Amino acid sequence: AIELEADAILVHHGYFWRGEDPCISGMKGQRIRRLLQADISLLAYHLPLDAHPTLGNNAQLAERLGLLVEGGLQPEATFPIGNYGRCARVLSAAEFAGQVEQSLGRKVLLEEVGDRPIERVAWCTGGAQGYLTQAAALGVDCYLTGEVSEQTIHEARELGLHFIAAGHHATERYGAPAVAGQLAADLGIEHEFVDIDNPA
Repeated sequence: AIELEADAILVHHGYFWRGEDPCISGMKGQRIRRLLQADISLLAYHLPLDAHPTLGNNAQLAERLGLLVEGGLQPEATFPIGNYGRCARVLSAAEFAGQVEQSLGRKVLLEEVGDRPIERVAWCTGGAQGYLTQAAALGVDCYLTGEVSEQTIHEARELGLHFIAAGHHATERYGAPAVAGQLAADLGIEHEFVDIDNPA
């Protein structure tokens, strides 16, 4: 951003998380100091960017994978974080995982549970492996998220649900550029997406 002489950086993960030490020191202090010295604003949108129905990470991932959104992973929420819906056509677990890999440009972890075909999918970008039980309650065939925990695999097997972990970064790198593109169109400003790869 400094090299590009940007006026602002728009990101999904910013600073000042709940429960985190608010002191601006160490690496955080160095990063913020560099932004201030370069007169660059930092705009961070976490949960709103996950939940936005068209520009958000989950909406953008669905569009990228050709998934037809039917509802939210938390049905009671006005702006749910995560969705469920249908594939454009019925696929095997391996075929769907291959489609995700091709779309995101990286290998995924697939826990294939039986030979159940995939028609209905639930997904939530980033570190949302904890929503596996909610996904199963919706009667979907597969749950897709960014991260996996040790217990996730056991839960998927016991629930009879295919599970895919496609990477936190890989699943959440589409919302911020979508918002930037919308802002550029609305305000007549320039924007450039800088993707700093992260295998996690």
